[in-house]
Amino acid sequence: MNDTGLGYGDIIKKSVLENFTQIGGTLTLPNMLIALAIAFIIGLFIFLIYQKTYNGVMYNRSFNVSLVLLTIVTTLILLTVTNNFALSLGMVGALSIVRFRTAVKEALDTAYMFWAISVGIAIGAGYFVIAIAGSLFIGVVMVLMSVFRFKTSQTYLLVIRHNTDSSPEVRQMMTKLPKHKIKSRVVTKDNIEVTAELSLRSENTALVNNFLRIDGVETAILISYQGDYTA
Repeated sequence: MNDTGLGYGDIIKKSVLENFTQIGGTLTLPNMLIALAIAFIIGLFIFLIYQKTYNGVMYNRSFNVSLVLLTIVTTLILLTVTNNFALSLGMVGALSIVRFRTAVKEALDTAYMFWAISVGIAIGAGYFVIAIAGSLFIGVVMVLMSVFRFKTSQTYLLVIRHNTDSSPEVRQMMTKLPKHKIKSRVVTKDNIEVTAELSLRSENTALVNNFLRIDGVETAILISYQGDYTA
């Protein structure tokens, strides 16, 4: 206890509250609106990059819109907790008990969520240059990766259904395929279904037609494969 009648704990508490109180802080309405506007613009940028570079099974527009909201909400949270020490402690406690059960099916979607959250944190902390420059850099990287992906070979599944009498011709035709790997072979009483994985630079429909010309081949299907089955 010192001469003023305050303990060391009281002095520290008073000092912290003076530095983090909302009244007299640096947060003003114009500053808040500027931060939210920048968050909205960068959120739209993330929205466009996700839409243009998406390569998953099925594009989910609601998830893409949630990236914009995630950027804005994270910014709003940071603006709140950086100007009020008591609220920052309460926010930590509140977020620690929130449980999110929405499953993220695409691995890359998680990276976009971290991107949106990181931008919101940077803007809420006042680092506008970092948020803008970092988002531009990540956006360019994603576009370049997308362009590079289209120039490289893609993985396909070739599914052939034929009768047992045409097995020799089908096996001979499959030896002419580019580098491939048999994934499955389903044999029934009258038919055989073979699934092969191969890499092609484009959808080679002539390859499928070659199998269809064989007597006894019922169907020959070429499917784009990216971890899930897509037509």
